[in-house]
Amino acid sequence: MRVSEGIAATFAAAALLATALSSPVSAQELDAPRPIDALNSVWIEELTWMEVRDELAAGKTTAIISTGGVEPNGPYVATGKHNYVLMSACDLLARELGDALCAPIVKLVPEGNIDPPSGHMRYPGTISVRQQTFEAILEDVGRSLAAHGFTDIVYIGDSGGNARGMSNVATKLTEEWTAAGRDTRAHHVGEFYNYSEIERYMEEDLGYEQPIDEGLHDNLYITSIMMVTDPTVVRYDQRVAAGKATINGASIEPKEEIIELGRKLLQYRIDLTIEAIREARGR
Repeated sequence: MRVSEGIAATFAAAALLATALSSPVSAQELDAPRPIDALNSVWIEELTWMEVRDELAAGKTTAIISTGGVEPNGPYVATGKHNYVLMSACDLLARELGDALCAPIVKLVPEGNIDPPSGHMRYPGTISVRQQTFEAILEDVGRSLAAHGFTDIVYIGDSGGNARGMSNVATKLTEEWTAAGRDTRAHHVGEFYNYSEIERYMEEDLGYEQPIDEGLHDNLYITSIMMVTDPTVVRYDQRVAAGKATINGASIEPKEEIIELGRKLLQYRIDLTIEAIREARGR
C-alpha cells in the first residue's frame, strides 16, 4: 500500500469511529444485561460502564472526588504522599458509607507558582497546576458524574491547600443545580482534613508520641497511614537498613505494628468523615 493510501485509510477509519461515537446510544444498548459477574470495587475507573450503571441502580448515588497532590515530603516519603493516603481512605470511606463510589483521585493540584517557582515548586518532582485549572477539573468531573445520575457529589482533600477550590466548586454547582430544580448537590466535606484531631487521637488515645519535630514535612500518623497502602512509599526497607526507621523521634518498627496503627488512625478518620457526609447529605 502506498503511503497516501495508508493515510487515506487512517482518516476513513477515524471518520467512521467519530460517526459511531457521535451517534445516539439506544435504550436497548444502555439496558443490555451485564454478561459476567461484577468486580468487587468502589473505584469508578476500575469498573465497566455496565457495573457503574448497575451500582447506580442499586442506590450508590454518592460520588466521592478526592484531591491529593505531588509535592516534597522529606527524604523518605514519596512525592505522591496525599494520593497514597487517599487510595486507602476513599476505598474504606465508600465501602463503609455503603452507597458511594470513588472517582479517580485528582492527583495534580496547586503547589505554587510554576515560573518562577515558589512554594513546593522549589523542589524537584513537584507538579503544580493553576488554581483555575484545578477548579475547572473539579467542576468538569462533578458535572460528568451528575450527568450519569449521581445525586451527591462529595469533595474531600488530603491537603489543606485544596480546600478553597473544592469549596468554590461545590458552592457553584449546588447553586446552579438548585436554581434549575435538580435534586443534585455538591458538598465540600472539610472534616476529612482533620490531621490535628488524628494526631491528638494517636497520642492521647493510642499512646504513640513524637518527642521531637525534625521539620521534614513528614510525621508518624501520615507515614503509618501510607504504610497501610504500601510500605515502599515511605521507603520502609531502605530506612531500616540505613538505621533511619524513625520520624520525629518515633520508631516505625516493627512494620506490622505501625501498619496496624495506620489502620486505626484511618478508621478513626473515616468514622468522623462519614458522620460529616451524612449530615451534609441530610441522610
